[in-house]
Amino acid sequence: MSVPTPGGNETGAPDVTPLLDEENRAYASLGPDDILDAVDSLGYLCDGRFLALNSYENRVYQVGIEDQPPLIAKFYRPGRWSDDAIREEHSFARELLDQEIPVVAPLATANGETLHHHNAFRFALFPRRGGRSPDLDNPAHLEQLGRYLGRIHTVSETKKFRFRPTLDIEHFGVDSYRYILQHGLVPADLEAAYGTLAKELIERIRHCYARAHNVACIRLHGDCHPGNILWRDDGPHIVDLDDARMGPPVQDLWMFLSGDRDYMNARLGDVLAGYTDFREFDPRELNLIEPLRTLRMMHYAAWIARRWNDPAFPLAFPWFGTGRYWEEHILTLREQAALMDEPPLVWD
Repeated sequence: MSVPTPGGNETGAPDVTPLLDEENRAYASLGPDDILDAVDSLGYLCDGRFLALNSYENRVYQVGIEDQPPLIAKFYRPGRWSDDAIREEHSFARELLDQEIPVVAPLATANGETLHHHNAFRFALFPRRGGRSPDLDNPAHLEQLGRYLGRIHTVSETKKFRFRPTLDIEHFGVDSYRYILQHGLVPADLEAAYGTLAKELIERIRHCYARAHNVACIRLHGDCHPGNILWRDDGPHIVDLDDARMGPPVQDLWMFLSGDRDYMNARLGDVLAGYTDFREFDPRELNLIEPLRTLRMMHYAAWIARRWNDPAFPLAFPWFGTGRYWEEHILTLREQAALMDEPPLVWD
């Protein structure tokens, strides 16, 4: 796969050499006929209507079905997950659903298959679920989310993923900043500052992990931000387990916490009030909240860089690679370094 080349173009964004293999080329040109033919191949009668939904890593569409509610069709990016890893995610979702935990799990055929192949594409179908984002300023919403995640984690810890990776410092942190530096994505006048800061951040993250001292590593949703929670009258439904992996349980909790220290402490108490109704929480994991937030920031920048040959990415992130972007990114990471030097949040 080609990568952005050093230097940038007149907009400041990375240059791109669009060299794609056959599978990636087909994925980049996925069109309406491909989408409808794939869904039809499973015996559904599409009515010709479809709507692209907000997703960059995969391609996701709402597809109209004759005399039935619409379905959600998810087409998987080539090379990201093996078939075994995708099926493992699907199995996890259906395992949660079997325990009456409201997740949006893939639909299975009569023989139990959830991952389908059509021409060059791998795809899955899901029921459509509506909902709104949770109100993270509402203690009752946070407590209910905590109960929900406590139930999920009681199921999660009963077995391990075999084909999915672990959220770790090397992949999310070290590999991310090295990729960025090796491919010349940071403007020359900021490169030294970024490289020095990235190494210092990794040292701080390792120190925080050492303080946490071998906390549990379980199956996670992995990307449990408010956008992946659909709030309905009967409570939350979780969607999109595409980033499911092994890791510390607090990874599925910290994205509901933001603001100043006092406010986050209060909201942490709300989440854990519900969580501990179903599962014990190890307070040593509080040492990992800011390190995990920092790793996510570092990984996000590298994720955009690694996907730059996908035509959707330059359109969606035109500011990536500009001097202003890297100045703001470095400033944010410096703030994270300061936060990791402070004591962790407190759970009373």
